[in-house]
Amino acid sequence: MSVGILNEFAFRRPMPIPEALQIAWAEATDLTESGEPEKALELLRSVAWDACENGAQQARTLRFAADAGTALGEQDTANQKRHWQRAHKNYRKALNFDPKNKETRRRMNKLASMMDEQAISLGAGLQFFDEGNPTPLGLLSMLIAGLLLLVSFKVITDWIDIEDSDSTIVTLEISYMPSGGNERVTAFVEIELYPDEAPNHVENFLLLVEDSSYDNTKFHRIIDNFMIQGGDFENEDGTGGSTGKWYGYCNGEEFDGAGNSHSAESCPQSSWTIGDEADNGLLHIPGSLAMAKTSAANTGSSQFYIVPGDSTPSHLDGVHTVFGQVISGLEDVTAISETDTPNSTQQGSGDTPINEVLLIQVTVND
Repeated sequence: MSVGILNEFAFRRPMPIPEALQIAWAEATDLTESGEPEKALELLRSVAWDACENGAQQARTLRFAADAGTALGEQDTANQKRHWQRAHKNYRKALNFDPKNKETRRRMNKLASMMDEQAISLGAGLQFFDEGNPTPLGLLSMLIAGLLLLVSFKVITDWIDIEDSDSTIVTLEISYMPSGGNERVTAFVEIELYPDEAPNHVENFLLLVEDSSYDNTKFHRIIDNFMIQGGDFENEDGTGGSTGKWYGYCNGEEFDGAGNSHSAESCPQSSWTIGDEADNGLLHIPGSLAMAKTSAANTGSSQFYIVPGDSTPSHLDGVHTVFGQVISGLEDVTAISETDTPNSTQQGSGDTPINEVLLIQVTVND
C-alpha cells in the first residue's frame, strides 16, 4: 500500500465581524499598548472569545491575546517564561485557524527570537488559551451567569489549554546530509503531541515509539517547500507499515466483501489502519506533524510527515490528520526538506533523498 498525500485546494469566504468583537479587539489593543496587558487579557477572555463566530475571528482573538501575553512577560519578568510560552503557543493556535496570516507569523517569530535570547524553550505544555481563553474559574462564572449553553461550553473547551495538564513531547534524532554539504548533521527535533485533538493517532504513534518501530528507519520521501515523510518501518519506501494495535480498519475498510466486520484476527497485521481524525480543527502550518495515507479514507497506519518552515499545505486540511507540532528544531526539518533528491537536482525522477535521511530514534521526553 503506497501512502501519499492529496493535492487539491479549498477556499473560504470571509464573514462580517460582529460589532462587539471589533470593539473588544480595539479596546484590548489600546490596553496592551498603554501598559495594561492583564486588563486586555481579561477583556478578551470575558467578551471577545464568546463573540467569535468563525475560525478567522478566533485566530485574530488569539493573536491579540498572544500580543498581550508577550507584553505581560516583558512587565512581569519573574514569570516571563510562563507568559511567553503561553503567548507563543497561542500564536501557533492562531496560525492553526489562519495559516497564511503573515502578520501573526511575524509576531510569533519575533517572540521566538526574544525567547531564544532569554534561553526560554518554546514548549510549555497544555495551558489556557493564551491567557485570553476562558479559565476554569471564568467558565464557572459564565455558567453560573447562565451565559453558556452546554454546546458552547463544548466548543470553548475544545480550544482551552489546561494549565495543569501534562503535554507529551517526543524527540526525533535525525541524521542527514544538508544540500551541498559534505558532512552529515545530527538533528534533534522536539514535537508536542495533541492527544485531545487526535487521541487515536497520538496513542498509535506512542505505541510505535514504545516498540522502537521507528528507530533506524528512513525518511523515504522528501519534497522541498512541502514536507518530509517517514515511518515505513517495513519497506522504507512508502509501501509498508501498520498501526501499533487494532483500530477497526483493514486497509481502510470496516467490512469485508461479504459484509462481515473485519477483526484483528481476520485482517493481516500489515493491513491494520486507523480511522481519520482530520476534522479536529488542527490545520497544516509550518512544523505540523500529520498522518500520511492514501487518497482513501482511514488508510493511515505508521507513516507520518512533517511540514517544513517554508510550507503551508492548506489543501491537506481536513483530509490528513494533524496530531502534533514541532516546538524545537524546525530549522532542521526545513534543511532536510531541501536535501538533494533526483527531482530537486534534475538528475532523474523521484523524491527519495540521494543521501539517506535516517531517523535514528524517537524518544518520549521526561
